[in-house]
Amino acid sequence: MGSNSGSGAGSLLRQPKAVWATAGASVVAFMGIGLVDPILPSIAKGLDATPSQVSLLFTSYFLITAVAMLVTGFVSSRIGGKKTLLAGLALVVVFAALAGTSNSVGELVGFRAGWGLGNALFVSTALAVIVGAAAGGSAAAILLYESALGLGMACGPLLGAILGDMKWRYPFFGTAALMAIGFLAITVFLKEQPKPARKTSLLDPIKALGHGGLASAAASAFFYNYAFFTVLAFTPFVLNMSPYKSGGVFFAWGVLLAVFSVLVAPRLQERFGSLKVLGGSLVLLAADLLVLGYGNHTTAVAATIASGAFIGLNNTVYTELALGVSDAPRPVASAGYNFVRWFAAAAAPYFAPKIEEWSDIHIPFVVAAVAAVVGALIVWARRGLLTHEAEELRPAHAVEDGVSVFAN
Repeated sequence: MGSNSGSGAGSLLRQPKAVWATAGASVVAFMGIGLVDPILPSIAKGLDATPSQVSLLFTSYFLITAVAMLVTGFVSSRIGGKKTLLAGLALVVVFAALAGTSNSVGELVGFRAGWGLGNALFVSTALAVIVGAAAGGSAAAILLYESALGLGMACGPLLGAILGDMKWRYPFFGTAALMAIGFLAITVFLKEQPKPARKTSLLDPIKALGHGGLASAAASAFFYNYAFFTVLAFTPFVLNMSPYKSGGVFFAWGVLLAVFSVLVAPRLQERFGSLKVLGGSLVLLAADLLVLGYGNHTTAVAATIASGAFIGLNNTVYTELALGVSDAPRPVASAGYNFVRWFAAAAAPYFAPKIEEWSDIHIPFVVAAVAAVVGALIVWARRGLLTHEAEELRPAHAVEDGVSVFAN
């Protein structure tokens, strides 16, 4: 682990090449989440597919990601951080390139599943590696990692729009090329990190969910993630804009997500407490979703961008809850928490277009708003299990053990 002496902009920028290599690859990994957003309509047209079929790109990706959460700790505790990162990067390179060659939506969905496995292996290990190699202490490491996350989430839709405007296949080839560069950089610059003293079993994350506080945080995050990924996967079809315009909307969304996650959330938590911030933000997200669903086109664009602020707040607080609410080792707790919540990220892209087919274009957002409110109600009803730990949590806790909660 890096030294704990010193922090700030100076120490943040004075990092070993290994840290910059890992952080750079992390940016690309997070870009992969929103990369397909602005080109979903183009993919549907190019492959003669329906919105519900194309939305399976998210479903397969996050379904595999959810299951992979049980595997990442098992793998990294046995083969080490560097080999786990390289295995994840190699899978992303192969499956992102294959996705660009797809001739049917079925092929594309399958290749995205392989991409999801690679991304899970990489991102779940990256923070631990950055902390282990960083100079300037854990505060500098977490700031660097969070910055990479925000930059990736913001730039993914923009890259998807720029390359996708030429041809929908190009964003996939672009991602494969960038990840290949990341693979080479980590191979050259990163030394192997020490393995954990204790190996993680496949069932440890499931056992950790026996703790009431962690189970409550995971259940609430499940419903929140359904709302989150209704915005991410279904809104591009509703906005029905060119890849450039859609990419611009989601770039602004990603910037708000990053700013509120890294800068605004800690200040609000300090003033109001974590659970009040989380509950209030979930209710505001529900209201924003209703505006998105029932407003005119301009209002829908504004509501989509605004949702990034609430999503950024929620991501930060949920991360801290998952890491500190139970007595389980933080890598194990985060794996159990992510195992539950990523199933909702897989469900929303599938069900939102189906609900539209069964009803009308407004109802998917009503369902998402209800899901956000249910998440808030769980926080309120289970506050006794969450309050003590939540009020003492600080982001640095997440770093001290070098554990990442995947994409927050």
